[in-house]
Amino acid sequence: MVPPSGTADPAVASVDPAGSAISSSAPPERRPKAPDGVGRGDDRDLPPIVPRRRVGRWLTAAAALLVFAMVVHSVVRNPAFQWDVVGRYFTTAAVLDGLLLTLWLTAAVMVLGFLLGIPLAVMRLSGNPVLGSLSWGFVWIFRSTPLLVQLLFWFNIGALYPTLGLGIPFGPQFFTVQTVNLFGPTLTAVIGLTLHEAAYAAEVVRGGILSVDAGQTEAAQALGIGRRRTLRKIVIPQAMRSIVPTAGNMLIGTLKGTSIVSVLAVHDLLYSVQLVYNQTYQVIPLLMVATLWYVAVTTVLSTAQFYVERHYARGAARALPPTPSQRLRTRLARARA
Repeated sequence: MVPPSGTADPAVASVDPAGSAISSSAPPERRPKAPDGVGRGDDRDLPPIVPRRRVGRWLTAAAALLVFAMVVHSVVRNPAFQWDVVGRYFTTAAVLDGLLLTLWLTAAVMVLGFLLGIPLAVMRLSGNPVLGSLSWGFVWIFRSTPLLVQLLFWFNIGALYPTLGLGIPFGPQFFTVQTVNLFGPTLTAVIGLTLHEAAYAAEVVRGGILSVDAGQTEAAQALGIGRRRTLRKIVIPQAMRSIVPTAGNMLIGTLKGTSIVSVLAVHDLLYSVQLVYNQTYQVIPLLMVATLWYVAVTTVLSTAQFYVERHYARGAARALPPTPSQRLRTRLARARA
């Protein structure tokens, strides 16, 4: 009902063109009072927030745990694994000697591979077309050839070069040695694995250097810093964030890849286990011994890789990734809450 003209109803609110009330002309004493405890900004009258029930997630987790429990039960209770034999041979002298040779071979190949791969990566990135072409050719050859073929080739290098000498290029030689006496099985494995690893290490290092923003190098040049110092002090530390994860995968792959040297009769972990089960005919338990050692060493290397990645993540992330102990404490605190 519209009041007569000339009169004003104090209870009528003014309305904007959009039709929403924007003010009220009623005096304060005639305005309705809100109930006690209810006011602007008070959310006690709102319905409670209930988390979403993810039934499918819990059913999937239960099914996965059931399958995992069945697999573990079948492995533990299967008498064909002969776990007593596994425990008896797990720490024998032959197995431990093979394990030490495997660890030594892995460390030597990784160090030598990256010592050769870093110069190859720098050559590939240099403006010298000859050095860049030679580096590309090295990577192309050793990445295109299977590792087993490379090892067999180096093992039979005496058929191509019976002697190796040191002297004047294209001139007389001052010192020669028989290749058969020089290249034994272990040295052949080191050379073959190192050259194969260097090809991949060169690409890993090159990719890490390219991941660093070009502005970092330009800023160093503007400050008058030399190229070598820029590469050593500025580029490489930042590139390590990209290099470390891939290098860690290469390290674990090299550890497992050393088992291929058993074809050259190198007494690594796998070959030592093979010598034992060729005498006892207990193939499955001896293979389980090698498997458990590989799993144990790989776990240690993976843990070390996590902490190295965490070290180089400083300055690149607002918060460092939590360690396993920190993650466990957080989950325990949530469970208690």
